Amino acid sequence: MSSTVDQQSNASEEDDISSTAAELGDIGSLSPHQPLRNYCFTNWQKGDMLGRGSLGPVYEGVNEFGFFFAVKEVDLPDQGGQGTPSVIQLEQEISLLSQFQHENIVQYLGTDKDDEKLYIFLELATGGSLAKLYQNYELQDSHVSAYTRQILNGLNYLHERNVVHRDIKCANILIDASGTVKLADFGLAKAIALNDVSICKGTAYWMAPEVVINRSKKGYGLAADIWSLGCTVLEMLTRKTPYSNMEVMRALFTINSGVLPHIPDTLSAEAHDFILKCLQVNPDNRPTTAELLDHPFVKRQL
Repeated sequence: MSSTVDQQSNASEEDDISSTAAELGDIGSLSPHQPLRNYCFTNWQKGDMLGRGSLGPVYEGVNEFGFFFAVKEVDLPDQGGQGTPSVIQLEQEISLLSQFQHENIVQYLGTDKDDEKLYIFLELATGGSLAKLYQNYELQDSHVSAYTRQILNGLNYLHERNVVHRDIKCANILIDASGTVKLADFGLAKAIALNDVSICKGTAYWMAPEVVINRSKKGYGLAADIWSLGCTVLEMLTRKTPYSNMEVMRALFTINSGVLPHIPDTLSAEAHDFILKCLQVNPDNRPTTAELLDHPFVKRQL
């Protein structure tokens, strides 16, 4: 397994379900009161590349009305290859994103395609990813608390709809100029029923133990995102990937053994407690998103 960090996309391993891609309808004029999904993309231009994932690059774009957005560009398979894993993964991501309306989830705007490529239009988060942010700035408890609260709000929205993200990490969380956090990269997300997700998906260093070992093939559920959230908070505060001193396979073995990533004693008591609550090896012992929203670490005043 491998991790690819970029600002707007971190396309991951192929998924196992598919659905119909949503399409964008045209409008006659741009209005600030209309939903973002209704903006027109009949005439648009591609700008600078923002990042690159395993399925292709992501660019900044602008439409004929001067509206900026991100565009994920994906090579289409040869005719007859519509069932390939990459297309299945993209169809799933589009299907899920088109249903979501929340300030802490990146907004899906529409799609376009030509003979060779599929273009997915997404809300542009001008601040890039949280991974980029902590590489440039030393985040304090006040920053991380505010970002974590917003991540939880987005996750709570997903979990109320029985959707597990499966790849929560700083590289997949975007931020705009106002400090609003956006969950992104839904290529691995899946709607679940009765915790029935049974395929090992995600990025190794942030994977929950039950995802790695898939105990007794019973599958895993929403709690897997809570473990990844704990790793993500730790990542923001330490400016390091969890299990950063280990190669991928050793990290997976360590997670499989139920050994937590190193949590420095220098972290505040509230942050330390929040992370430990998320990193319960038994998923049944992890708090829900709603319960974590009441934790002192995320309720603190800025």
